[in-house]
Parts: sequence; structure tokens; C-alpha cells
Amino acid sequence: MKRPRGLLISSLAVIAVLAAACGTTSSSGGTPSKGGTLVIDNESGTLWACGFNPLNPNDASFAFGPVYEQLVYVNLLSGKQTPMLASSYKWSSDNKTLTFTIRSGVKWSDGQPFTADDVLYTFNLIKSNSALDLQSVWSVLSGVSKQGSDQVVMTFQSPSAPSFYYIAGQQPIVPQHIWSQIKDPVSENDAVPIGTGPFLVAQGGCTPQNIAYTRNPHYWQPGLPYLDKVNYPAFTDNDPANQYLATGQAQWGGQFIPNIDTYWVNKDKANRHYWFPPIQNVNLFMNLTVKPLDNKLVRQALAFGIDRGKVSKIGEYGYQPAGNQTGVVTPTFNDWYDSNQAAKYNYKFDPAKAQSLLQQAGLTKGSDGIFKDSSGKRLSFTVISISGYTDWTASLQVVADNLKQAGVEVKEQDFSHDDYFNKLFTGDFQLGYGSLSTSPGPNPFYELRNTLYSQTTAPLGQTASGDYGRFNDATTDKLIEQFTATTDSAEQHKIMKQIEGIVLEQVPVIPVTESVSWYQYDTKVFAGWPTKDDPYAAPAPWNIPDWEQVMLRVHKK
Repeated sequence: MKRPRGLLISSLAVIAVLAAACGTTSSSGGTPSKGGTLVIDNESGTLWACGFNPLNPNDASFAFGPVYEQLVYVNLLSGKQTPMLASSYKWSSDNKTLTFTIRSGVKWSDGQPFTADDVLYTFNLIKSNSALDLQSVWSVLSGVSKQGSDQVVMTFQSPSAPSFYYIAGQQPIVPQHIWSQIKDPVSENDAVPIGTGPFLVAQGGCTPQNIAYTRNPHYWQPGLPYLDKVNYPAFTDNDPANQYLATGQAQWGGQFIPNIDTYWVNKDKANRHYWFPPIQNVNLFMNLTVKPLDNKLVRQALAFGIDRGKVSKIGEYGYQPAGNQTGVVTPTFNDWYDSNQAAKYNYKFDPAKAQSLLQQAGLTKGSDGIFKDSSGKRLSFTVISISGYTDWTASLQVVADNLKQAGVEVKEQDFSHDDYFNKLFTGDFQLGYGSLSTSPGPNPFYELRNTLYSQTTAPLGQTASGDYGRFNDATTDKLIEQFTATTDSAEQHKIMKQIEGIVLEQVPVIPVTESVSWYQYDTKVFAGWPTKDDPYAAPAPWNIPDWEQVMLRVHKK
């Protein structure tokens, strides 16, 4: 990133966004050609279940964007806003009411007209089925109503301008005429989705091995998309996925590749490129309902017991920078990072400090070097991960070796993609390695809110949209709500420093490395890709709904 991403404050003023298309220019300088089949290469750790429910956290990543769209596209990297299903919007002077004007002339892929009623229905649907409220928007909304024939009014419990990103940019809209007939929307598979987006998934278009997205001939943006088809093959392991990309069978990659220059780029230097912008953290999640992880001294010990720089170097080949305990991604968000507090706590790798903290917590070291409690129970944990994620496995090996020096035993436990997230969401884990399933957002507030805010969690056994570790702290909740309520940048920075202080002191989560948007692209056949110089979208195929923007822009040379 060239500079830190600023707070999404353009929505704080009373403004109206004029209708605009997503852009049709070609980065190659020529006239875009229609046609062609683009192939995505992204190791996901599972075969496809062929579910496209955009309100289900396991299915949304395959449907949200190219099939189901949102009201406004908010660029994850820059905060830039592009009207989508809403042609414009306007905040009230007190930032408690947000009015969207719904775009006319849009049709669902079955030919039925898209209207303001669909937007109203969607928000009421997730209100009455909280498991579908993936962004916890009803924790800030007080009501949604229709005004006239083409406007939808969102009323907030308090001034809530940062919530624009969730409500306008992260909420897919579903058709009332289809979903009102569904008896159980939470478990709905939605195998043949009906959306407003540029692509379709036809009957038989998905198998466990591949998803075939085909052009929606009636898409509302004239002339778009350029592509005829996008294939998304399933890979359960990094190695075959990387080989598939290396042999030129795919053009758009989104995974970790060891020694990428030697392995991939050097085979066709003129056309093979990559760009890895940092966007969020890869965390060690801790289940705070599990003893002794409910003791902050133990959590602090774990934080001192991990050599984050070594994890970055060995596990991620240095492509993902080391994380820091404030939870603020740097240098992307340097403007928000409290270096003074970070220096005060100084969470560098220090096994002796970690052992001292464990002793303060009342634990004693056993003859095998592992600490144990008064009952003799060893300080031994399993950490869940996704099978096939070879970089995570390498990273966790470093973590385990580090923590063993501190007197803690950690054993990796791999699961399929779906089983892993089910365990993470329901709290069925001791330690978990990974990132939030929700989009991190265009400044650190969004990731920290989803990581720490108790309103995003759920009782054990129930699906949580965030706060997987079940951290419940009234002070943190209040600070998050205060940040949401103010439009003053200086006040927001002050609040963020207090939140960072809590993360440093309480250690509800341990950021290990900074997660980047893994992105490889091949320009031999296709042009129009996002680049560091033209970051029109977060570029990984798993950045949702950003990947729709890539699928709209990329075209044959």
C-alpha cells in the first residue's frame, strides 16, 4: 500500500452519490473484447458443497458479488464508493438516518424486476433470523422502512456512520419473490441462485470439483461483463493448486506460493505478476471459556511466547509481515497505530517472560518442561487449522516450537474448510489459527470490532459472526459503540488507542502475522487486472464482494 487507508468518512456528511457504472476502461489501453473463459486458482481446503446462500457464512464467499449484489461497493483498499443497487444515498444531518434511492431498471436473473421492496425484505429477513445477520447490522439499526416507490430509509439507534460499510457495502440483497417462499432461510442451500449480479450459476453449473459462472445476458450495467465464463475449480491442498497455476491452466490466483519468483513468475516474466497488499491479521484465536485461557496472565504468556518475525519468515516466506499485539495492521494503518503503548508492553519473543507470567498465574513447570495447574493438568492445547493450508502448517510448527520453550504444548488439528469454520463459529475449539470470515474493512475499527465486540458473538454451540473467542468486556463494547457514534476523527483516534490498550493488556486474541490479499495474475490472454497503481478492488478472488469488480473489468486482450 502506498499510504494508510483513511477512515470511511465521506459518508459522514450529507451527500448524494450520483449514479455511476463500475468502469469499463481497459488497463491495456485497448478496447475490451467480449468472450473468453477465466479460471480462478484458489486453494480452499474443501470440495464445493454447491451452496450459494449469500446469507450463510459458509456459502457467501461463492455467491456474494458475482451473483448477489449490495447497495454500494466500498473498495476495501481505498474506501472509494461506487453505487450498485442503490443509485444514490443521503445521510441526515445527525447521522442517524440513511436514505437510499434504489436503482431502477434492474432485473433479477429470472426476469423479475428488482425494487425497493426487495431491499426492505432482505433487512427484515435478517432481523427475524439473527443467524443470517452476518454483519450484526441490527445491533445498530432500529428500523428500516420504504419511502415512496424507490427509497429505503435506515434508522439507527444512535449516530452510526461507520456502519455504512456493513449496511451498504457488505449486505447482499435477495429477491423477495423467491426467499419469501423458503421455509428455513438459515439452512437454505440455494443451489440455483437468482441474483442481480453479472454472472449466473445454472442448474448443473456446480459440481464438487468446479463452479461454472456464466454471463448474465440481462445484467443491468450495459456491455458488462466482458467474460463469457469463469471457472472456479476446487483444490484441497496448496501444492496441486500451485502447480495448476504454474502450468498456465489458471489466470487468477489467490493463495500462498513458496518462492513465487522461481516457481511461477520466472516461467513467463512478461505476463506473470503478483501483488500482496496487507488487509487484516492472521490470529491465534483463544477460547476464553476454556481454562486457563480465561486468565489474562496465561494469554499474555502466550503472546510473549511466539516469535512472530520467525513465523513470518519461515511460515510465510516473508510475504506476510509479522503481526503486532495492538491488532492494528501496519504499515497500512500506521495513522492508527499507537507505537507508545506497543513499546510499553513490548511483546517481543521472550520465553523467560512467558514462564514468569505462567508462574504468576499459579502454574508450575513439570518434569517434561510443560507447565501444569494445581490438579496436575498440563498446559496442552489443540489448535484447529484448515487441512491443505501448507503455510499455516509451517507457521504453526514455528508457533509450537516457540511455545514449547515457554512451557506450553500446542498440537495442530486439521479440518476441512467447512468443519473448521463450523468449529470456529460455534466455539468448539481451544485455540484456532486464522482470520475473521468477515471482511476486515477500510480501517482497523472494522476488524477489531468483529474480533472483540460481544454483540457479534453467540453462546457456545451457536454460530457467532465474530468474537469467536467469546471475549465479553463491557468497557470494550462501550468504546466500540462510542467510536461508532462519533464523526470526529480526533475522537475516533483517541478511542482506537484505548481499544489498542485493552488488546495489549487483556490479550483477547494474538495477531501472529498480517494477512495479505494473496493475488497472482496472468496478462498473457486477459487485461484489466487491479494493480498496485490501479487498486480498483481488493484483488484476491476470495475478497468479497470485491471479486465482482475484477470479474466485471477483466477482459480478453
